[in-house]
Amino acid sequence: MIDHVSINCADLDRAKAFYDAVLGTLGYTRQLEYPEAVGYGPEGEPDFWLSRFDGMGPNREIHVAFRAADAAAVRAFYETALSLGAESLHEPRVWPEYHERYYGAFVRDPDGNNIEAMIHTYQGEG
Repeated sequence: MIDHVSINCADLDRAKAFYDAVLGTLGYTRQLEYPEAVGYGPEGEPDFWLSRFDGMGPNREIHVAFRAADAAAVRAFYETALSLGAESLHEPRVWPEYHERYYGAFVRDPDGNNIEAMIHTYQGEG
């Protein structure tokens, strides 16, 4: 059901030091790192992300990515969310910056959280 979770941090360097230590006790390490984000998990599986962005207010949104069955389900998720008043963050598309078969769509839910439907297996099908 849940593919990954992201939390936003006011001080990313401090958060990385904290999570390096506490997640290390569970056998998890940094798997991917970008200037404004870092993904932790077992080898090759960054499932828990820390990030920061400019202008972040005191109530920081969370990000939850739900695994979908296929690209059609990602599009249905997106269209249904919009029909219920969600704000579009990113229309369904391939995200090559994640990897070449990552297909996802992002919306902001009624409480301001960033939710996503995604697949790791996109091959250009319907």
